[in-house]
Amino acid sequence: MGALQRTEATLRFFGDDLDPAEVSERLGAKPTVGVRKGDSWRTSRGVEKVAPTGSWRLEARAERSGDLDGQISELLGALSQDLDAWRALVARYKADVFCGLFLASGNDGVDLRPETLAALGERGLRLDFDIYGVEA
Repeated sequence: MGALQRTEATLRFFGDDLDPAEVSERLGAKPTVGVRKGDSWRTSRGVEKVAPTGSWRLEARAERSGDLDGQISELLGALSQDLDAWRALVARYKADVFCGLFLASGNDGVDLRPETLAALGERGLRLDFDIYGVEA
């Protein structure tokens, strides 16, 4: 099994009544993107969009090495370790870790350490995988 060309990981919270400042306060960090429902924000390409729902998103550093486990660990390690705060947020909002997997060949793979999986489970976070085929 070959290594992935690239991985991306983003911790995400969504909800119509989501207040990005509240999520930031509970988790102890500012998001890459934080917006209330109906407010506008700019994409990384500079396109202005209106938020259909509130969101709080924190992106891990882009890694070409395909170290998804490292990206997820970095995200969770930089935030509050108060599991009650996490559980309260997860109970109120849709929450997950988005994982973009970019294939280098037709049979690439990735794994996560048990410690990383446990940290996700303790916080009640889902993994959301988007898998992108080999770029031509």
